[in-house]
Amino acid sequence: MTSEAGSFTLGIVGAGQFAGSFAALWNLHPNVVQLRVTDVLPERAEKLAARFPRAEVVASFEDMLASDVDAVAIFTQRWTHGPLVVQALQAGKHVYSAVPMAVEITEIEQIIAEVERTGLIYMMGETSYYNPATVYMRHKIRAGELGRVFYAEGDYVHDMDLGFYAAYQYSGGENWKATASYPPMLYPTHAVGGVLGALPARAVSVSCIGIEDDRGDGVFDREVSQFNNSFSNATALFELSDGGAMRTNEMRRVGYPSPIRESRFRFFGTEASFEQLAHHTVWNDKKDSYDISEQFIPVRRGAETLQEVDPDLRAAFSSGTAPVHETARLPAEFDGAPNGHEGSHHYLADDFARAVVTGQQPPVDAHRAAIFTAPGIIAHTSALEGGIRLPIPDFREASGSE
Repeated sequence: MTSEAGSFTLGIVGAGQFAGSFAALWNLHPNVVQLRVTDVLPERAEKLAARFPRAEVVASFEDMLASDVDAVAIFTQRWTHGPLVVQALQAGKHVYSAVPMAVEITEIEQIIAEVERTGLIYMMGETSYYNPATVYMRHKIRAGELGRVFYAEGDYVHDMDLGFYAAYQYSGGENWKATASYPPMLYPTHAVGGVLGALPARAVSVSCIGIEDDRGDGVFDREVSQFNNSFSNATALFELSDGGAMRTNEMRRVGYPSPIRESRFRFFGTEASFEQLAHHTVWNDKKDSYDISEQFIPVRRGAETLQEVDPDLRAAFSSGTAPVHETARLPAEFDGAPNGHEGSHHYLADDFARAVVTGQQPPVDAHRAAIFTAPGIIAHTSALEGGIRLPIPDFREASGSE
């Protein structure tokens, strides 16, 4: 099927639990004329494609790239994204990638090089860029209301017991424990992106401490782990390019109700500050503290369509927009459609479609994706080396970009 001007065909690569949420939105999007779906398990591709009248199944990733599809959205295992993205760009396809961008610095370099060589659209679907706290703070920081922001925190606090065991079993098959040991700092973007999506800065160095797991159930066991990883929690302190500091926690063993708010943030400036807990959000100045929690509570909808998703994960896939979101920019077709991750899904799906049809870079393009992803890669290396402080590459300098 050949696309007309202002429209495009989109291939979904990986038909797991996450892909369906976005496939439903792109199926509604006025610029997407057809969906194609592929998965290494054909029955999953067939089941997802059956939900949409204009969708069809493609036998393999290679067949997808060889077809006339205009763009692909990659929802495969998180450590596979980098190589698949490079293949897709080399095949002339625009690419949407689930997080993280990559798990190696060299993979980030390859993606940026291919984007610059081809001029194609690359977008990483980082939900925290549209987290209500990040949206709110982006405006406050640009307006100068905090003064100088000298310290910020971004935490991704999600216990393995709350849905992650089921998710890894779903995607990993018989050897799921080998992949469930995925290093926490190699999935940093929900924490890092929420801070650096609001601050005009990047991380320039890091020192990180990894916490050895002691559960003893074969997860986070070096002898079992595909990644030779035994850290279930990690804490990193980053130096930022503006002279400030950022702390990030990635926690997989923690007594915390992650279905309520798995990503949470704090920003401290010379004139004001912002803090979040599970249920509460406050703004502080030098005179008082103000409860602004109601602005950050998304309306839940669409959980009834998620029967295959573990109950502890359904809240993340069924949240609507929050009062701080600007919904007027979204396609009318999205009104009432299922959303997720605190209202971010609609914006991410629309960002990619807009970028493909206009040729303009999306907010989380290859360079910003590197800013969100690379700090965690270097942080994990620091943890493996006992917390040594390490520099983080500046990919804009390396590519010659401003």
